[in-house]
Amino acid sequence: MALEKQKIYTDDEFDAFVRLPENADKRLELIDGEIIEVPSNPYSSEIAALIIFALLSFVRSRKLGRVTGEGADYQVAGRKLSPDAAFVSAARQEQLAREGYNPIAPDLAVEVVSPTDRQPEIRRKLAVYAEDGVLVWLVYPEQKRVEIYAPDQPVEIVFEDGTLSGGQILPGFTLPVTDIFPA
Repeated sequence: MALEKQKIYTDDEFDAFVRLPENADKRLELIDGEIIEVPSNPYSSEIAALIIFALLSFVRSRKLGRVTGEGADYQVAGRKLSPDAAFVSAARQEQLAREGYNPIAPDLAVEVVSPTDRQPEIRRKLAVYAEDGVLVWLVYPEQKRVEIYAPDQPVEIVFEDGTLSGGQILPGFTLPVTDIFPA
């Protein structure tokens, strides 16, 4: 949901807004000067956790990079986004930022769509990720499907009986879609 829509915020103003005590428990993003609250729910969070578990198991055993959850924030094409899960390759960044928004966009971003998410905001985020060449898995829990947005590729839709692939970002990684939806 958009907050303070009437004002266009700079990065510094956004950083000050995020630090306000009343915003301590909120997930906030800055897209084109607009502050957007990114609410979640336990079910969406569980789906993200299952994806993180699979990614982390694969990535750590091969020392490929870093996997983060919904608490991590990234600079993406000059905007500030908070994907539900993300992967950054060690080749691009050995250590993640210790404070603030990570200055390097993730190689893979996972966004789990919550009932409160609005399609125009989702599409804006997809455009920002595309601008920075980020692979995105957009997870729709209610439909039990994942839309894959890969740079310069047509959108691929994988249903519950299909399998996600790490493609060129994580060669050899596979995850049955049914494994990310709790029974």
